[in-house]
Amino acid sequence: MRILQPQSTYGEAPGVIVGALAVGEKMPYVAPVSEPELYVRLLVSDRQYAGNQIGKRLLDHARDLASKDGVSLLRVDCYAGGDGKLIRYYESQGFKRFERLDVKGEWPCQVLAQRYGSFTA
Repeated sequence: MRILQPQSTYGEAPGVIVGALAVGEKMPYVAPVSEPELYVRLLVSDRQYAGNQIGKRLLDHARDLASKDGVSLLRVDCYAGGDGKLIRYYESQGFKRFERLDVKGEWPCQVLAQRYGSFTA
């Protein structure tokens, strides 16, 4: 299995960082898979720029990185508590629920996955 080098990308408005993306290996609390993957370790955007599709653009960049490296699986995890808004966001971007877990019994977590053939979100 080939390991991709961790990478970070920032979304910018003129002179202002409005989002950030970090990709690399899976988080330590997530079960491994038996195929190469790219894992979204961090995705954040400035709420002041909501509606500008900053998150979508950064996820598109992650998809491009995976595709260029011949990786067919993109995974991400998010907070699974509250109203489930984060889970629904990732589903709206083409991700499917993959695994549900509790991190240290304190943090409900949903792992989501997207396969290369569906990188058209």
